[in-house]
Amino acid sequence: MYTPPFFKQDRAASLKFAEERGFGTMCAFDGKRPIASPLPFYLTYAADGTPQAAFHVARHNPLLKLAGGDASWLLAVNGPDAYVSPDWYVSPDQVPTWLYQSVHLSGPVRLLTDDELSVQIDTLSEKFETWLLPKKPWKSGKMTAGRLEAMKKAIVGLVMNVEEVEGSFKLNQHKSDADYVAIANALGAGDADAKQISQLMRQARPQVFADDTNMLEGSAS
Repeated sequence: MYTPPFFKQDRAASLKFAEERGFGTMCAFDGKRPIASPLPFYLTYAADGTPQAAFHVARHNPLLKLAGGDASWLLAVNGPDAYVSPDWYVSPDQVPTWLYQSVHLSGPVRLLTDDELSVQIDTLSEKFETWLLPKKPWKSGKMTAGRLEAMKKAIVGLVMNVEEVEGSFKLNQHKSDADYVAIANALGAGDADAKQISQLMRQARPQVFADDTNMLEGSAS
């Protein structure tokens, strides 16, 4: 991933972002063309501290033919994104741009055993069911044994040993306070993704927004 220094995230922040998102696009190369599938995942850690991304795919997914080798796969995890108009800046001679959050995890992928897949199904569902609290979490034990086994036969568990972690959070960190505030305010009136980017910008430079509010209050008195 090309990442200018202003936007580069450290390993811990990138892994935290990926774990919280829990959804990305897994990509591999079959020798002729790239193969990709969007999928949910969770992170775990090996005994030596190596991050591992656990996921599963349908048994007929072409990615399966590429598992188990030394080739590196790529898991692209994206957050909110938003277009920025040059008209929103205070400074002149700006150009259009796009703000976003993105993390790439890469490494070899191996197949899971049936027992490991069972653990993965429960761990994955538990992760996302917590997002729905106070709803009582769904558990695989709610299914009849025959139905659960039939569903498990339709999927294959996989795990990536994450060898490289890259993170890029482009939030206009290189801009002046005046331009930074102007863009965040403009995005705050946009769609859901734009509002999220605006909030992230505010969290990154809270003082400039406090100063902006105080200045506005002073001019109104």
